[in-house]
Amino acid sequence: MMIQLEGQISVQAALEARNRRFQLVILKQGLHPTRANPILASAEEQNVPVKFVSVSEIDSMAKGKTHGGVLALAESKSPLSADDFVESIPFYGDSPFLLLLEGVDDSQNLGFTLRTAEAMGVHAVLLKKHLWDFDEAALCRSSSGALERIPMVLFDQTVPMLPGLKKLGIHIYGSIANSKYTLYDKDLTEPILLCVGGEKRGLSAAVRDHCEAFIKIPMQSQTGSLSLSHAASILLGETMRQRFAKREKLISKEF
Repeated sequence: MMIQLEGQISVQAALEARNRRFQLVILKQGLHPTRANPILASAEEQNVPVKFVSVSEIDSMAKGKTHGGVLALAESKSPLSADDFVESIPFYGDSPFLLLLEGVDDSQNLGFTLRTAEAMGVHAVLLKKHLWDFDEAALCRSSSGALERIPMVLFDQTVPMLPGLKKLGIHIYGSIANSKYTLYDKDLTEPILLCVGGEKRGLSAAVRDHCEAFIKIPMQSQTGSLSLSHAASILLGETMRQRFAKREKLISKEF
């Protein structure tokens, strides 16, 4: 299925990732060279045709108002299969950092979460299959291109891959509000899969059954819950902090 990508960041990220087949890149006439040249170079390298159109024409073609004079027609991104994902885990190093998401309500919220996940060093994101029905163009835009670069793995209700991850030594932690432990009580530098549910429904029983421990974000007010993107940001940030501190400690010992 062909989708329309909009904006320099989205189009450039997709071209550089090479996970899609492009049909056409569309640029506004007179687009500044700093915006146009990188896209033109990537398109030429991959033999993707480029069409220049007037401002009024590209405005009429775009779905949003933040396209910045850059559009592209490309195939949907294919998610990573469960088998390929499992085979790729050894390449993530001694301490894989994985994220599982449930109950995402909209593409923008998911995109923000993917953007944070990439920034915090997550190696791959696991999603329920129905979430792949989101507006992919909006998802790519809100993720600031992270959708193109971070591996995405789909799973169904039976969660068949989680027992396999445990056998590989990956600890599965679920985030729930009434947990005895906080995210500061656990060693998040180990190989881990963090499971985060949406604000309305939280984590499903199918996922909870495979969690070996649960952690929560301690609240300093009467706020009952956080949105998925905000909760994930806090959990991922603490994980990166622990891992960075451990790495710095190991480096200091060497010297």
